[in-house]
Amino acid sequence: MSDLIRNNSLPVMEHFYTLQGEGAYTGNAAYFVRLGGCDVGCVWCDVKESWDVNAHPQISIQNIVKFISEVKSPIAVITGGEPLMHNLDELTESIQSKGIRTHIETSASHPLSGNWDWICVSPKKFKAPLPEILIKANELKVIIFNKSDFDWAEKHASMVEKDCQLFLQPEWDQQSKMLPLIIEYVKQNPKWKIGLQTHKWMQIP
Repeated sequence: MSDLIRNNSLPVMEHFYTLQGEGAYTGNAAYFVRLGGCDVGCVWCDVKESWDVNAHPQISIQNIVKFISEVKSPIAVITGGEPLMHNLDELTESIQSKGIRTHIETSASHPLSGNWDWICVSPKKFKAPLPEILIKANELKVIIFNKSDFDWAEKHASMVEKDCQLFLQPEWDQQSKMLPLIIEYVKQNPKWKIGLQTHKWMQIP
């Protein structure tokens, strides 16, 4: 992982202050840092431009933290791409030194680095999540693309702690087809919640 960090910097595709649009912290103000680089390869990924780690500018960790702290964001969400392709120890330490919460959204397909207040794992069939990260997950978010994904969701729900929050989220382009199935599934299996990409409905980043 460390070879992906150059001079205490990280490849940043985009960064912006917005509202968390999905999952347990939906509606909370948060600063998003989307790191470049992903080797998971989801066919339905809506940020495929993030995959090439060399396609994005290197931004110093000092400047990343400055962007977040200047807007007084209470939460920093590190996402991707697949953020755990990078060593995130220094980044999270620097963010938390400013009194800002650190959240990560990850497929958990690479070893965990960084110190996190909240870990959201979204497991992907294309590259299996690591069990040692699943056991630390605060939130499990499973994307439902077809009916077989319900079994996939249950498999991974059995691998997290009992207090982990469980979300089933329809893949955006399959929403009209899958959402009714998810609604019925949650009614029959109330340990799950429905996750929606509310930021897309609000037309915000």
